[in-house]
Amino acid sequence: MSTDNTNHDTLLRVENLMMHFPIRRGVFQRQVGAVRAVDGVSFDVKRGETLGLVGESGCGKSTTGRTILQLYKPTAGEVEFDGVNLVTLKGEHMRQMRRKIQMIFQDPYASLNPRMTVGQLVGEPLAVHSVATGSEINQRVEHLLELVKLNPAFSTRYPHEFSGGQRQRIGVARALALQPSFIICDEPISALDVSIQAQVVNLLEELQEQFNLTYLFIAHDLSMVKHISDRIAVMYLGVIVELATRDELHARPLHPYTQALLSAVPIPDPIADARRERIILKGDVPSPANPPSGCRFRTRCPIAEGVCAESRPEFREIKPGHFVACFFAERFL
Repeated sequence: MSTDNTNHDTLLRVENLMMHFPIRRGVFQRQVGAVRAVDGVSFDVKRGETLGLVGESGCGKSTTGRTILQLYKPTAGEVEFDGVNLVTLKGEHMRQMRRKIQMIFQDPYASLNPRMTVGQLVGEPLAVHSVATGSEINQRVEHLLELVKLNPAFSTRYPHEFSGGQRQRIGVARALALQPSFIICDEPISALDVSIQAQVVNLLEELQEQFNLTYLFIAHDLSMVKHISDRIAVMYLGVIVELATRDELHARPLHPYTQALLSAVPIPDPIADARRERIILKGDVPSPANPPSGCRFRTRCPIAEGVCAESRPEFREIKPGHFVACFFAERFL
């Protein structure tokens, strides 16, 4: 179910999105199963807001981002951006739509072509989409580098001459080149030093205010997501288990998995930190190629009962704007 079907302020609506990767074996490469990386995800992103998408490694966060951008063609579901269903677009129509949706990739070391200068990297989208030519591209590149607080004279240098934080700024400049309205930030700070992370996040916030950008911010660092996000969606094994405003989610998490995640976040007060109860989850995350029946989280859940194995809990609105996929969420109200 969608979290908000009627609001005209909604820029992106994701409805029952699925992305299954086939498992093939044998000489004839027959399909013997599928990795259910994303398995029925629904959410909305409003104009100008930042939706944080969190969860442990391998839960399907990055795959969700790439499937929204149609870098992977979804197995099922809809991705509606500004009233247009991206899943149905092909060729030139999809290429034109990508001007409005850009992505900042996780690894600043791998996402920049080492054989291209910074000027070529940042200017490439302008040339590919015929937005600018010749000296106009150079002017735009200089302006973009200034926006991300890099010296415009760096445009003749190559990626290996920069630190991780500077490379990520180059990635941000490249994402901004086509003046998009929506940017998917795929763990943009996870590969950076802690001291640099705050600088990049602050830069993203400044740019959002300046250009009225909308972000889907994918990360596994809950404290950083709380800092930058307006609302937070929690993902586990290909499904979203909880979605609420950041303050509501941190003050009163209603899903056992969210409670376990938040109990592991360090807090600066040593007395309060010593008093609170840590929730240690049992077992390992099941394989997305063979997920548990019913509720995905039931094999590690401290309150699981028989019904959890029989059917999948509905992603429902427990309180205004607070959605949870748990049969027993009311216990925590």
